[in-house]
Amino acid sequence: MSLIEAELEAQKQEIISKLEKGQVLEGTVKNITPYGVFIDLGGVDGLIHITDLSWGRVNDPHEIVELDQKLNVVILDFDEEKKRIALGLKQLTPHPWDALDPNLKVGDKVKGKVVVMADYGAFVEIAPGVEGLIHVSEMSWSQHLRSAQEFLKVGDEVEAVILTLDRTERKMSLGIKQLKEDPWKDIEVKYPVGSKHHAKVRNFTNFGVFVELEEGVDGLVHISDLSWTKKIKHPSEFTQIGADLEVVVLEIDKDNRRLSLGHKQLEENPWDVFETIFTEGSVHEGTIVQMLEKGAVVQLEYGVEGFATPKHLVKEDGSHAALNEKLPFKVIEFNKDSKRIILSHSRTFEDAHRAEAKAEKKASRKANKKEEATPAIQNQAASTSLGDIDALAALKAKMEQENS
Repeated sequence: MSLIEAELEAQKQEIISKLEKGQVLEGTVKNITPYGVFIDLGGVDGLIHITDLSWGRVNDPHEIVELDQKLNVVILDFDEEKKRIALGLKQLTPHPWDALDPNLKVGDKVKGKVVVMADYGAFVEIAPGVEGLIHVSEMSWSQHLRSAQEFLKVGDEVEAVILTLDRTERKMSLGIKQLKEDPWKDIEVKYPVGSKHHAKVRNFTNFGVFVELEEGVDGLVHISDLSWTKKIKHPSEFTQIGADLEVVVLEIDKDNRRLSLGHKQLEENPWDVFETIFTEGSVHEGTIVQMLEKGAVVQLEYGVEGFATPKHLVKEDGSHAALNEKLPFKVIEFNKDSKRIILSHSRTFEDAHRAEAKAEKKASRKANKKEEATPAIQNQAASTSLGDIDALAALKAKMEQENS
């Protein structure tokens, strides 16, 4: 038994010693595994790894070979000590890239099947052994980060446009969004400045809301363009992700693919009206809705808010106004551009007191002037009377003298 084994071992050693890389031999399929095929070379076994069965992707070696099948293989590598022989089958045929249509160029359309999916893209086989990558960014004109699995799956038959082609490196990139017209091509025609549209809220930032008008066309509604009257600290106070938001186009930046949108502009600017209502010096009833370190936010009529500093929150009895308290407030500053109304409760009674004091002072001065004027008038009257008497006496004496 041991003699037979020794003879077999010697036979294997002799076969391996005569092997050369690149040598083509005939063999028989002895065993098929998920990772490759074992070939009997006549007393010694070699392995064709699954990746060396075909230039194309192979999921199961049974797709290529069957048991006891005779075929030619090429020796890729061997290890005399470990008695391992690496064989190849695909290497006996020209590389598919070498047989690729020489007229194929960037911009051409090709058809193929999705063979591998990854989050970043899909590999499409346009011919056995010739694959191109469709990156997820080339699947849709949309700028939102998405997974390639949302667009394609293994086995899908697709048409794509060649974006890059490198025959030396045997690499090709493809795109499917290019089969549709770029929505930004005539953006100013479809979304002219001043036009109104319905958009879907996609994302929030501290400075605004990103919305999608259609696939590939996004815009930003700045936080200051959400409402004419509400003081919004974060967009989430006004709307939510996935919600529908009506917008108006304010500005188009075609080169950078940016749209500036507004929501409040769908209505007339109420501050034009507020300017005629909340005039400086006018008094309005307001409710303190928020207390801050620097003062209080006061809710006025028509949904507008004003602000009062601590010194303007002092009441007539010396106490300070409290949260949710309703009080009269006087407008001491109105600024339409910055949408700011500065209020004072204290001024409602302080100014009244000042006005009363001023009126009393004025009345007092008037009374004093009248008292000072009376003796002067009397003296004037007295002097006038004496003068008149003297004049009459002189006139009488003159007349008497002329008569005599």
